[in-house]
Amino acid sequence: VWAGEVELNGQCFQLAEGLVIEQAAGPPLVERPICADFDERGRLYVADSSGSNAPVAQQLEERPHRIVRLVDIDGDGRFDQASTFADRMMFPEGTLWYKGSLYVAAPPVIWKLTDADDDGVAEQREEWFNGQTLTGCANDLHGPYLGPEGWLYWCKGAFAEQTYERPGQSPLVTRAAHIFRRHPQGGVIEPVMTGGMDNPVELVFTAGGERIFTTTFLTHPAGGQRDGLIHAIYGGVYGKVHDVLEGHPQTGGLLPPLVHLGAAAPCGLVRLETDGLGSGFRGNLLACLFNMRKVTRHVLQPQGATFTSLDSDLVVSSSIDFHPTDVLEDADGSVLVVDTGGWYKLCCPTSQLYKPDVLGAIYRLRRQQAPKVDDPRGLLLDWNMPAARLVTLLDDPRPAVVRRASERLQALGGQSVALVAKHFQRLGPAGRCRAVWTLAGMPQQAARRVIRDALSDPDETVCHAAIHAAAVWRDRDAVPNLVRLLQSAHPHHRRAAAEALGRCGDPAAVPPLLEAAATAEDRILEHSLIYALFEIGDAASLAAVEGLPRARRAALLALDMLPHGGLQGEQVAALLEGPDPLLRDTAAWLVLRHPEWGGVLAPRLGARLQAAAGASEGQQAELADQLAHLARHEAVQALLAETVAASDQDAACRRLALAAMRASRLPRLPDAWLEAFARLDMDPALLPAAVEVVRALPAAEHQHQPLRALLLRTAQSTQLDPAARLRALAAVPGGKFDLDDNLFELACRALEADVAPAERSAAAAALATAELTATQLSRLAELVPQIGPMELTRVLPAFSSCSDEAVGLALVAALKDSPVLSALPGDALHQALAKFGPAVQHAAAEVYGLAELDLARQQAQLEQALASLSGGDIRRGQALFQSKRLACSACHAMGYLGGRIGPDLTHIGRIRSERDLLESILFPSASFVRSYEPVTVLTYSGQTQNGLVLRDTAEELVLATGVDTQVRIPRDEIEEIWPGKVSIMPAGLDKLLTPQELADLVAFLKAAQ
Repeated sequence: VWAGEVELNGQCFQLAEGLVIEQAAGPPLVERPICADFDERGRLYVADSSGSNAPVAQQLEERPHRIVRLVDIDGDGRFDQASTFADRMMFPEGTLWYKGSLYVAAPPVIWKLTDADDDGVAEQREEWFNGQTLTGCANDLHGPYLGPEGWLYWCKGAFAEQTYERPGQSPLVTRAAHIFRRHPQGGVIEPVMTGGMDNPVELVFTAGGERIFTTTFLTHPAGGQRDGLIHAIYGGVYGKVHDVLEGHPQTGGLLPPLVHLGAAAPCGLVRLETDGLGSGFRGNLLACLFNMRKVTRHVLQPQGATFTSLDSDLVVSSSIDFHPTDVLEDADGSVLVVDTGGWYKLCCPTSQLYKPDVLGAIYRLRRQQAPKVDDPRGLLLDWNMPAARLVTLLDDPRPAVVRRASERLQALGGQSVALVAKHFQRLGPAGRCRAVWTLAGMPQQAARRVIRDALSDPDETVCHAAIHAAAVWRDRDAVPNLVRLLQSAHPHHRRAAAEALGRCGDPAAVPPLLEAAATAEDRILEHSLIYALFEIGDAASLAAVEGLPRARRAALLALDMLPHGGLQGEQVAALLEGPDPLLRDTAAWLVLRHPEWGGVLAPRLGARLQAAAGASEGQQAELADQLAHLARHEAVQALLAETVAASDQDAACRRLALAAMRASRLPRLPDAWLEAFARLDMDPALLPAAVEVVRALPAAEHQHQPLRALLLRTAQSTQLDPAARLRALAAVPGGKFDLDDNLFELACRALEADVAPAERSAAAAALATAELTATQLSRLAELVPQIGPMELTRVLPAFSSCSDEAVGLALVAALKDSPVLSALPGDALHQALAKFGPAVQHAAAEVYGLAELDLARQQAQLEQALASLSGGDIRRGQALFQSKRLACSACHAMGYLGGRIGPDLTHIGRIRSERDLLESILFPSASFVRSYEPVTVLTYSGQTQNGLVLRDTAEELVLATGVDTQVRIPRDEIEEIWPGKVSIMPAGLDKLLTPQELADLVAFLKAAQ
């Protein structure tokens, strides 16, 4: 089949030039393959799912998945025979064949499965690793992956707390994402990378030992960014800013990713070891993009101490049910792509439509007219050959032969080390590199000596492999050579040498590391130098560093990471006003990590606050950020209160103080701040900012009465615009309050469709909280048919304490006329009408029936709407998206504009079909995008809250409950949390649209590529 557009197995593929595709396996051999690996004889072990999306508890009981062994009997590239190698597995998330056993990540365990009698069934099951946590969203555990030095690596993604023992240190207790590693024979578990991303998935290694991995949610979705590839530098902290990163050592800000891929859900990854797909493919990365139905090619090129990547598509399918999950290179240089089909929906970022009938397959990519590779696995070789012959095979062009020769040499032990050393220089560069990795997997000291010599190898890759090998063994005898490499012309060597020196832990390396840091402008190189200083832990030497700014910065950051580094707030405070901009930035970053320094820093911050009016916008923002982070200290709280209350203070300084208060995330509003707000009545220009502080910080019960008085006075002030008055009204604490007719009408007018979404939200919140009279409730009932779905859901509680029959009948009649009735949660309707008498309940029966929408009716409505989507206009759809009536942009970002409550939609058209987009508009509670799932929280006081988790810390849970509203719930008040079933995005938006407008909106979203 020629490259271009290809029809195969009901799929339509576009291929890069020169490639052909064929089906290597499909039903009935495998039905829903997930991941796979070859053994040394070419048999393929495939994790094949049952298609179960059952809850974790049920899967733990049933263990419904299996591992299948496929055999290509006639060698034509298509598998002919299948047998069940292992059954009763949890959802498999990685397979690795290593030294006669299959390692499988079936969370929470990595199993070592061994078929000792080679009958095709693994009779031995060893629990090689148990993470002991299981969240049920397929991001708990991925792997394992074999490092070139012989260690096994795996990825943790879910933010479940795990504990790892560390000899001579306190245990590592972490909720963060990680890449971990351990020797196959057991021993200490080491973290390699720490992250705030949701799901690091697959890890590969360059020839020299650098680590690259795929990951999702490496950043908060915005501007089309979300997932990508990362170069995992040892000790690096990556991903989005997240509370799980608190307490982990950091060498400055988060390290940058290698490639941004958008909402791609990248998973499988492979580094090609041959040019089997064509000249120039050796060393390239191929990545599976689950959401985007493609496999991409990434050509790495050195850039400083890391890489840049040239990215292109290799294989793209137009089928919405093509979901590639794994990619691997066969011994002959062809490539297998695993398509899992349409069954998977657990935490799936695309539609939740379950398609167990859409089965997967395994495809093989070849280069057109590729030359045949003779005996690609060396099956015809006599593997009882002399050890000297095994050494020469390290230069063989067949990767499978090299791996087998390397394993045989390692199995021979010490006798093979001398032979590798003897023949080392006779090997080519690739052979010498493989020899280094072979020796790295051997415990003999003689192997360490050969690797030390390789640190002077003229080939860059060989030298780089030797650096990593010395690092993994913490070889102190290699320190002199590693110190020399700190001055290498190659930034990658300098960075890796720093990593190795840190792991070796020799204090003699501190001066040369500081010398290197003094000129290190590359952020990646700087990280490894600082992290090495931290690992060595020579606090006295670091504290004595003066002079060159970059060296001092490195010393300060390393001291800060040490448990007893002795870094003092006073010395950092002095740098905040120093002459060097680099040290000022360093001090500013350190201040944010030490709220306990507030008392020391308060006088200096006060002086800077006094002069803030003349500072730049960036300097003001930095100061506000520092004040917010230090606001837990009483001295800083007092400083902010005094600034706000001082009527003779410059207005810009007072606004900055209010901004810091709002961003402080304090668990309670300080009394001093409330007292300061009470003195703002004569300065209405600052009152709205004070209201935002009150909205952001929970009030103590004794503060409710003064706050109510302040906020109601603010709401009544005609000097303020309606939006500010409504936000004050919505923030009134302490339960029900009387609402005079003027404020009631202000809120009612704000419910109109052409009002900004934030004002509508505030008005709805105020009306729901106020103690409305029967007359006011009757008036509100009249407005019900004109109120949008999001606001109506929030307004309905205003009626829940009323029993006036006239009001109830008016509300029922209005609900019947509401175009968004079916979008209302059933429990909200029942609660709103619960206290009305029999006449109202009888009339409400019809309303309840109209509101219910079963699955069959949903599907029928979806199909009917789908059939009418033709003729959509992109420009009209854009206008609708940005209109106040729909308010889509209030929650969703498109490019750099829009809200952050809902998923970023910049490239939504790449990953969702018209059907998916329509489903999300009509029935937003039918599927939830990963990390945007609602939760329901029950407090000990009996209150329930439904919303999206904005922040989850040991102290509190912060939920977004609407366009511009959030609730903060202290941890000690939470009785129970469970997954929510109702999206905060309202259903029924289609009721506000004509069929043409719905088609226009879907056309606009689909065009967002």
